Amino acid sequence: MMTFDSMKELLTYCDTYQKSIAEAMMDMEMEKTGQIRDDIFQKMKDRLIKMQEAVDAGKSDASTAPSGISGGDAVKMGAYMESGEALSGNLIPRAMRYAMATSECNARMGVIVATPTAGSAGVLPGILFALRDRDQFSLDALTQGLFTASALGYIIANRSFISGAAGGCQAEVGSATAMAAGVIVELKGGTPQQAVHATAMAMKSLLGLVCDPVGGLVEVPCIKRNVIGTSIAFSSADMALAGIESRIPCDEVIETMYRVGSEMPRTLRETSLGGLATTPTGEEIKRTLHN
Repeated sequence: MMTFDSMKELLTYCDTYQKSIAEAMMDMEMEKTGQIRDDIFQKMKDRLIKMQEAVDAGKSDASTAPSGISGGDAVKMGAYMESGEALSGNLIPRAMRYAMATSECNARMGVIVATPTAGSAGVLPGILFALRDRDQFSLDALTQGLFTASALGYIIANRSFISGAAGGCQAEVGSATAMAAGVIVELKGGTPQQAVHATAMAMKSLLGLVCDPVGGLVEVPCIKRNVIGTSIAFSSADMALAGIESRIPCDEVIETMYRVGSEMPRTLRETSLGGLATTPTGEEIKRTLHN
């Protein structure tokens, strides 16, 4: 049965058959499921449309989440962009807004697509739909990007963690950011090798990030970490597209993330027993939520 156990194996396949990472993932899905390419592609496109719906819902909804601790920031980011004062141009603030919109939609119990988890679901839609707005990518092109993300996430999940409870936020937002960086590279015409270098550089940037949700909810600081992930994804992609390489191979970075997560104290792995969750403000929010 065809599978990719490492980034090295994935790149070997892409090189041997002169295929993109997205195409390699579709090949693997066809062999594993026995379904035809068109059916597999349409299922992925349906998920992309759900992502778009979450972005559209969140970016115009200024209401507060049921918890009372998040909501309305995507609308504020939109107003800030319209002011023309955004320091990092138009693309990254747009990705930030869409990531925030998706995460706020999740906090309001809306439908989102876990990529790879609900707590990190904002990063990938953020970069995909920001690129669509700027570069006029079609939904089919963005769907190809989801296959790229799937291949990268498949390897990360099987070689390390993707859950905060297992490995900290480095495993959630870190993995999502790494996947997104690779997607940007392939969408912008980079090689599979460049995409994997971008993945490695993004993941390195978030090694050791703890999971410390305030009040046990995936809102504070999770939503803003999704937003920051979009910036790191674009920075990593730009470096890779410039020909800059990760000096540590991506497979070794993934293994390092596993080791760091394994060594991380339980208090910093989604238990809300450490980090920002136990600040005076974090404790006060917890008391308010549970009274």
